[in-house]
Parts: sequence; C-alpha cells; structure tokens
Amino acid sequence: MPEIRHIVFDIGRVLIHYDPNLPFSRVIPDEAKREWFFANVCTSDWNLEQDRGRSWEEAEALLIAQHPDEEENIRAFRRFWHEMVPHAYDGSVEIMLGLIEAGRDVTMLTNFATDTFAEAQARFPFLTRPRGVTVSGEVKLIKPDRAIYDLHAESFGLDPAGSLFIDDSPKNVEGAKAAGWQAVLFTDPDTLRRDLGRAGVWPVAARN
Repeated sequence: MPEIRHIVFDIGRVLIHYDPNLPFSRVIPDEAKREWFFANVCTSDWNLEQDRGRSWEEAEALLIAQHPDEEENIRAFRRFWHEMVPHAYDGSVEIMLGLIEAGRDVTMLTNFATDTFAEAQARFPFLTRPRGVTVSGEVKLIKPDRAIYDLHAESFGLDPAGSLFIDDSPKNVEGAKAAGWQAVLFTDPDTLRRDLGRAGVWPVAARN
C-alpha cells in the first residue's frame, strides 16, 4: 500500500462520545416510548439532514407538523444536545495529538450540524488542533457520499491513496475506500494504535 502521508479523523464516537439516550432517559423515562420516539419521530435519518445543512428550525417545524403531540420532546433534541456529548475519548485524543506533535498531517472529516460543531469545538479545544476540518453541515454534503471525500481531499491537498481515514461507521469507512482512500474502522484506542502501527505511522516519531 502507498505510504500514509495524511491522517483523517471522524469526530463523533471516535474523539467525543455521542448518545441521544443520555438526556432522553430523563425526557422520556419510559423505555418503550423512547424507543418508539427515536424510531418514528427524531430518527437517525431526520437528524442526518441537519448534518447535511438543514436548519434546526426547519427540522423541528417539519416534525411538529407531523407529530404535534410530541412538540416538547422534538424541541428537546436540540435543547439538550449538549448532554448527548458529555466527554471526549481520552485515548483517541491522545493518539491524535501525538500524531500532530510528531509532525504528521492530521485533518478531520465529520458529519455534523454547523451550530453543534461550533459548540463542540468550543467545549473540546483539541478539535482546533488538526490542520483543518470539513464539516458536512457547512459544505451540504455527507458521508458516505463520495463527493465529500473528494472535496476534503481537494480542499486540503490530500493524495487519497496516501490518506488514512478513521471512522466508527462501517459504511463511512467503505465510502472512503470507494473514493480511493485507505481506511480503518474505529472500535477503541488500542485497536486504533494497532491499525496505525500496521499502516506505519505508530508509534509516533518526530519527522524531519
């Protein structure tokens, strides 16, 4: 395989934890009702459109028109979003910062709504450390569509064949491979270290 010269991190569930159940265990205490709500109202597909650039106002209005009895619960999704991202994954952050400090070229590519990404970056300053980031909500493209990988590579001058992408979603990993990148599935920091070792970029060492 070509030498890895660029390392690209996903963010949610790779560098920071994300779980909508954290606030909604309080908002909708009944587990069956909560499962119904996420399966039928604030679904993953609905949330993904905010990652694609749809405003929260539009998103809420759409669902409230369909489920007027759920208005408060619908609005709770954005209102309590900060509780869904309670902490960073210290091991993953340590790896990313170690790569940066060793002189590796590190960027980020994430499906994230524009406003919540700004909030996350303010709360987790390490998200400002990589050379740059492509945020889906800003560019109106989402993983695993090939266009966002191509845009990221063009924007940051990456050679896809020499780029290693790290994501927790199998379909996003496959999307990167389809775009000509190398990619690994994130499960935990120890596995990531092994994957980086096989790629020849871990343990880190200062580069000339």
